[in-house]
Amino acid sequence: MSDEQVAPPAFPTSLGTSTADEIRLLGQDLTADLMGKVGFGELAFWLVALRRPTPSETRVFEAVLVALADHGFTPTAIAARVTYLSAPDSLQGALAAGLLGGGSRFLGVTEDCGMFLHQALAGGEPPTDETGWDDLALELVEQSRANGTFIPGLGHPVHKVQDPRTPVLIDLVREEGLEGPHLKLFQAIGRVHEQVLGRKLPLNGAGVCGAALADLGLPVELLRGFALLARAAGLLGQLAEERRRPIGMDIYSTVDRNAVYVDPES
Repeated sequence: MSDEQVAPPAFPTSLGTSTADEIRLLGQDLTADLMGKVGFGELAFWLVALRRPTPSETRVFEAVLVALADHGFTPTAIAARVTYLSAPDSLQGALAAGLLGGGSRFLGVTEDCGMFLHQALAGGEPPTDETGWDDLALELVEQSRANGTFIPGLGHPVHKVQDPRTPVLIDLVREEGLEGPHLKLFQAIGRVHEQVLGRKLPLNGAGVCGAALADLGLPVELLRGFALLARAAGLLGQLAEERRRPIGMDIYSTVDRNAVYVDPES
């Protein structure tokens, strides 16, 4: 048997490490350099991109998080409220129910829209003027119509004329000088889609958020995660509201008593 020392396995990480005396995160001392000096939105961006965002990027990114914290009285919130009162380990279960329930539909628009725009722009030079953007957008809308698919981020079940988040986000991005090809293409889709679809649909805020995040250079595969990060704040708010003004069991009873049970073999 060899007396040589065998090196222990190493798993490099660029995010950080902990010792008995300090916690290092992103090359910084967590307690001395980050806590109280770096906002959470800035830190989340930094962790993903491995670069510290500029003040303009931080402002846009945090505006997106605020926009996506819009949780409302949705099935996601209902699931969280009901689970909070009815399941073991209720807080953990309620958060899981809310996040998973929102992940499939409510949180997916941001990722789907960012991915759609990213794929449309891949492998080619972006247009240089509004006419060029409109031509590209028209081509995409026509393709989607021919394929029988929907363009993510187009239309909203509540804000049927205009999502109030959309103009605010667009103005903020322009003000910070961060309007990029994803947001330009999405706005062009908003201008031309009526020619193909025969009706005017609003650009919803979740779609604008996806375009803005993609323009910040963040991985489009992680855009749902940013929406989930924002939604967690809304879910905690719903759970706090449930403690102050319980309605979860009333919702459950109403749904249960009005359910019509059908023979599964009929």
